[in-house]
Parts: sequence; structure tokens; C-alpha cells
Amino acid sequence: MISPITPLLNDAMNQKYAVGAFNVYNYETILGVLKAAKKEGVPVIIAFGERYLENMDFDTVVSITERLACEFSIPLVLHLDHCKSFEHIVQAIRAGFTSVMFDGSSLPFEENMLKTSEIVRIAHAVGVSVEAELGAIALGDRSNEESAKQIYTDPSQAKIFVDKSGVDALAVSIGTVHGLYKGEPKIDINTLKKIHSAVQIPLVLHGGSGTPEHILRDCIHNGICKINVNTEISTNVVDQLQELLFMGKKYHLSKLSLAMVDFVMQVVRKYMKIFKG
Repeated sequence: MISPITPLLNDAMNQKYAVGAFNVYNYETILGVLKAAKKEGVPVIIAFGERYLENMDFDTVVSITERLACEFSIPLVLHLDHCKSFEHIVQAIRAGFTSVMFDGSSLPFEENMLKTSEIVRIAHAVGVSVEAELGAIALGDRSNEESAKQIYTDPSQAKIFVDKSGVDALAVSIGTVHGLYKGEPKIDINTLKKIHSAVQIPLVLHGGSGTPEHILRDCIHNGICKINVNTEISTNVVDQLQELLFMGKKYHLSKLSLAMVDFVMQVVRKYMKIFKG
């Protein structure tokens, strides 16, 4: 059964662990994430980004997830990730998503807060949770996100934003990147600590791919309750499929599809073990 996200994140905040939000693009990635969650015995967030609507529409994502959820007795959230379109957010809510992210990170502070507040009003009216982003995350290697200049989240602005918008979770920028790091990760834990002291809602870390384990654990200890992983799922599947094909054996597509599910599980299970805190 697809559940609301807020109870999961509140429990994570109280118990000092993080719930993984893993991006999906097709049936194989959804199945791989759910099988990994069942193996690890943890709740999971299926994250579907606005930019993947060319792969599947919202109704298809919900139908597949609901069908597979019948086979996996785990707490499961269906989350719309990085959405800038008001229309798409409404479509996702109508389709059955239980959580949405309005990404106004490229907007001026006041405009981001105003538009987020309107999304919160609409979503809360039907029991759907809202995540917002304050600050901006830079683009790393092999990502499918938009390029952006790194802007760290201002703790004082974070308090104003949360208080006035009524948002349920806040994605913060503290040095992670969308994609894989081009050099040594430089994560500002002190800024995270200040944000965590300033606001009382669950905090979200985007750019989990490639972030060292000790840094992730430090982030969880200082208020991060949801961590997004996208690029490493893609790169692991693509790289391992390439290795299989370069070996020269002629595979049937059905076998490659099964291999893809296993490759997704490898990445997801690795991060789930870390996120347990």
C-alpha cells in the first residue's frame, strides 16, 4: 500500500535514521527498489522525477507501483521529485502520488516561498505532503538534472521559509552535487547543524550518489531524514550492462531486463544499509 511520507520522516527524525528516496524510470527500476527494500526490511520512497515523464506518465507509475506493492509488505511512499510545473504537481496528486516536491530553487527567495505556499495549500487539502528546496545544488558528472550554481542554504532564511510556507520537508544545499563528484566532496556539516537548529521539520539531502558513508552518517545525525539517490543507480546499471554485452555473448532482452533489476538492487541495498544509521 502506498503511504503518506510525513509519518515515515518524523519517525526517521526521532530515531536518527534516513529513508532512502530512489529514482525510478521504468518497471525494472521500480521492481529493483522494492525488492531491495524487502530484503533490507526498511521503508522506501519511490521517487519519480518530472523529467522522466518522457519514459512513463504519472498514471503508469502509480499503476505499476500499486501492483507491485501488493507483493511487498513494506511502508512505501510514491514521491514526485524535482518538479517545477504547477500543472504536473496537480496531475501527480490526482494520479495517486502521496508526496510532491516543488523545486523553486532557481527562483528568488520570496517567489520560491510564495509558490511553495500555494502548492502546500493545494496538496494538504487532499492529504499530500510537500517537499521544497532552498538553495541550489551544483551539477556533477553523469547526471540528468539541470545545471545550477552551488548556493548554500541560509539557516536564517530556512526558518522564515519553513514558518511561512508550511512545507513538510526541506531539501538543503550543503555541498552535495547532482551526479557524481568531480573531486573530493566538501560537505558543510556546520551549515547543516545551524539549519537543523533553526527548523523543526525533516531535512532532505539531494545528491546522495557517491557521497562517502561517514559523511552520510554525519548528515543523518544532524537532521537529514531523507536522502535521494539517482545517478549511481543509472551508472551502475549502464556500466554493468555494457560489461555483459562486451563479453560477446548474445543476450535475449528478457535476460538483460532481469539483470537490470539485480543491478538496481545492488546500489539500493548498499545505501539502505548506510541509511539505517
